[in-house]
Amino acid sequence: MPGVPALSWHGGVWTYAELRRAVGCMQGKLRQNGVEPGSRVALLVRNSPHYVASYFGVIAAGCVAVPLNVQERASVLSRQIEHAGCAAVIADPQHPEWTPLSAAIAETGPLLVTLQLQPGSAGCDAFCAALGAEGAAEAELSLPELQADEPAMMIYTSGTTSRPKGVLLSNGALVANARAIAAYLRITPSDKVLCGLPFHFSYGSSVLNSNLISGAQLLLEDNFAFPQQTLKKMQDEGVTGFPGVPSTFALLLGRCQLSDFDLGNLRYLTQAGGSMPRAQIEKLRQQLPHTQVFIMYGQTEATARLSYLSPEHLEAKLGSVGMPLPGVEIEVRSEGKAVPTGEIGEICARGPNIMLGYWREPELTSQVLRDGWLHTGDLGHLDSEGFLFIDGRAVEMIKVGAFRVSPQEVEEVLATFPGVEEVAVTGVADEVLGQSIKAVIVLREGAPADLRGVKAHCRQHLASYKVPKIVEFAAVLPRTASGKVQRFKLA
Repeated sequence: MPGVPALSWHGGVWTYAELRRAVGCMQGKLRQNGVEPGSRVALLVRNSPHYVASYFGVIAAGCVAVPLNVQERASVLSRQIEHAGCAAVIADPQHPEWTPLSAAIAETGPLLVTLQLQPGSAGCDAFCAALGAEGAAEAELSLPELQADEPAMMIYTSGTTSRPKGVLLSNGALVANARAIAAYLRITPSDKVLCGLPFHFSYGSSVLNSNLISGAQLLLEDNFAFPQQTLKKMQDEGVTGFPGVPSTFALLLGRCQLSDFDLGNLRYLTQAGGSMPRAQIEKLRQQLPHTQVFIMYGQTEATARLSYLSPEHLEAKLGSVGMPLPGVEIEVRSEGKAVPTGEIGEICARGPNIMLGYWREPELTSQVLRDGWLHTGDLGHLDSEGFLFIDGRAVEMIKVGAFRVSPQEVEEVLATFPGVEEVAVTGVADEVLGQSIKAVIVLREGAPADLRGVKAHCRQHLASYKVPKIVEFAAVLPRTASGKVQRFKLA
């Protein structure tokens, strides 16, 4: 399928043959510059064919791809690059944080590979030329014997600013999860999937892997800020698949009437990244009666996906996240044992898609990977037919759209604002984002309640999605008898 379109971006198309050549160029660039197999290579590139070619080029070189969140600040990015011990950094020099970041990592001396993200059909030629390989003969892709249990990718989950967590995923985990997802979605080379999910997160990465392993075409979107344009593109391009998080669908449904667009080719929608209100699911089904809706559940630590609710069970099992993927086992456990049907416990899973562990965190890894099971930190129950339902979280991460935010990270920034004595952060329900961030601040005596100053301080030090939407000032924080903040009371 060399001449078949693989990626569409900003009016240009990269075929599978061009993508293969570009992957070979990046593989060659790393090898020629002495980047050894097993080395970590950071990717600071937004969704584009250039990211895809770089990502697979890193893996083809036997290295570990470390995709970085392009919305993060240089301080966080440099800390992750240092923590991962990256031998190389592949970056878009137009990234707004590139100047301070490149200065911050200069002392550690990684190889810097900068890419010009040229749109249009000439993008592949420009990509290879920039890497010093102009002809196909100079960019022959030679795949090493990649072992299933060797690391291929490391995704950073949102942690505190002092302790990032790198989830290490193997070649086998990436392939197993991609094939399982492709199988239940029935992805074929005739599919055209519109994807605006960032590839540096597990959901977006799984969309990339499952579609390219199936020979489908991916249409890459930068964002969904203009939902009518997104829907028109889906109509005009005959898009057959569309993945999103709850906030994606809330935006589309809130600003548009989906039935106003000819989406007759849209075969399926997938939703993950947090629970979606039942009314929203019903609205999707009403406006797109011929489109299948897949509700999915997973974690970065499970590569991406653990379970899915198939469309034929959507009505009878609304509220469930379905059944495990083939090859994946799920148990609801308490104190090392499976609990009876209907009883709430911690959701645990095992299968070929489970992570190798957290990079350089053996103690944390042993806490999460115990007795051969991944302990997800999510609470749930199984019904009599084996369908999984989520009942809450045993951990306190806040899900803002497609992002997971550590309350501790936001608290650390707020604590540096003049006059702040104590602060606690939690997530509150948000109709569009699923959750938004709320901060409750206790001020020192005599300090002014400077709401504008607090917001400006957060915007200076945090990615935009981490900035609290709600800031309140209080005399005290609610605490337990042992002194722990009761976050649930903050809401």
